[in-house]
Amino acid sequence: MAMRQTPLTCSGHTRPVVDLAFSGITPYGYFLISACKDGKPMLRQGDTGDWIGTFLGHKGAVWGATLNNEATKAATAAADFTAKVWDAVTGDEVLTLAHKHIVKSVNFTQDSSCLLTGGNDKIIRIYDLNKPEAEPQEITGHTSAIKKALWCNNDTQILSAADDKTVRLWDRNSTEVVKQLSFDMSVSSMEYIPDGEVLVITYGKTIAFYNALSLDMIKTVDAPASIHSASLHPDKDFFVAGGDDFKLYKFDYGTKEELESYKGHFGPVHCVRFSPDGELYASGSEDGTLRLWQTAVGKTYGLWKCVLPGECAAEMVVLLEGSPISTEELWSSVRVTIGLLVTSLTKVLLP
Repeated sequence: MAMRQTPLTCSGHTRPVVDLAFSGITPYGYFLISACKDGKPMLRQGDTGDWIGTFLGHKGAVWGATLNNEATKAATAAADFTAKVWDAVTGDEVLTLAHKHIVKSVNFTQDSSCLLTGGNDKIIRIYDLNKPEAEPQEITGHTSAIKKALWCNNDTQILSAADDKTVRLWDRNSTEVVKQLSFDMSVSSMEYIPDGEVLVITYGKTIAFYNALSLDMIKTVDAPASIHSASLHPDKDFFVAGGDDFKLYKFDYGTKEELESYKGHFGPVHCVRFSPDGELYASGSEDGTLRLWQTAVGKTYGLWKCVLPGECAAEMVVLLEGSPISTEELWSSVRVTIGLLVTSLTKVLLP
């Protein structure tokens, strides 16, 4: 039976969405934060995409955003030469950290006590959030703007990717480079998977996987188009990627086989991440939207509700939850987003 991917579209941003991140799973579910060039990062319920709030305070494009595991703190990196820490429950600004240039990346330690930043001034900074007045620890060595800086290996080491075409692994205490990877072009994205210590790097059309402890290569996969971002499923069964051709690609991690591809965005895909439970992945695009995609199409989850209209049906009808269902007809008062077209479902007669 054929099943069609029906992404949920999250509107609200007015310019390209360039970064996104999920929290861990909390007693209240999990949450999603997005960074956008409109300067207004947004917080959403992770499994539905429902808007919760907008963090107001930046005076320039926001290039990076993250949540701590508990979804109690948020951090953002912006073109106004600041990184900000927010109370993710109230939306209040907690701390503004001044930098010398555009900030591109922010990342909390596992206990949320320290914040890692990186940006166009080529310096990695470590801020002790328990001592906001203290000067940050600085790590230098990159010769071009830093795109991403991440804690790894139980926060004892740091991974950084920069426009100098290198990825570097640093020791947190000594601030010395432990190992370095060099590429023939700039890295477009980097994701660290703590469970299994896997590092996902994209450059050009290549999606590469490395052991995060040794930086030894595990495998590479070539995609049909230039890739801006990729994400590995928590169970390491699949990975997804998006880039220049507006599509989302899903691959088998073991065989490297392309399993599916979907086109829903109306611009290049800048970022993609799996949810912490692996049930969906979120993408952000030049078109100013986020979209949520099911990992297993046809499964009832979040706002997706799947109904088999009959044995002779050619495909499975995927509806948003909340629609009363009878054996003869489906009545829906919700709005289903397909692509950028929002269609109000009314009476749908079944064969």
